[in-house]
Amino acid sequence: MLLEALLIFLAQLLYVPIFTLRTIMMVKSQKGKASGLGILEGMIYVVAIGIVLSDLSNYYNMGAYALGFGVGLYLGALIEEKLAIGYVSIEANIPRKNQELINRLREVGFSVSTSSVEGIDTDRYLLYCTSRRDREKEFYRLIDQYEEKAFVASYEPRNFKGGYITKGMKKRRELFLKKRKEKQESA
Repeated sequence: MLLEALLIFLAQLLYVPIFTLRTIMMVKSQKGKASGLGILEGMIYVVAIGIVLSDLSNYYNMGAYALGFGVGLYLGALIEEKLAIGYVSIEANIPRKNQELINRLREVGFSVSTSSVEGIDTDRYLLYCTSRRDREKEFYRLIDQYEEKAFVASYEPRNFKGGYITKGMKKRRELFLKKRKEKQESA
């Protein structure tokens, strides 16, 4: 009786994070990965729900299912945060042109475009950056070091074309393919 509940709980700890990642892959148009995760998700779901539905008078199983779902959601969110899949566009609105900040951002590999903008009372300066999501916190830390009064907002672009990031991705892909080819030739 308790063994079944434990099995259901563990199944939910697998199922829900996979469900979370599958959903993210769908949103990011990674159909192949999403369908692979969907197959795994479906298999786990059928087993867990089958055990629960086989005996609806077993409240331990139902509780384990619900508890596993809640804990699984938390785990899925942690995994997604660690993976930081995709890209983020960040806008930093700062009080003045801060060349030291701009140089530092570029020095550590961020693509930064700049422009002057009109604020309510004064002219301001806007920094635009698109980066991998796993570098977003680093960008925020750098902004905080150089401009305490910055207004910073970020959002996830669905698609983009051209620019610094695209060139960088192409170079990384070429390097990856070259290394893979070298491995295959030496094997």
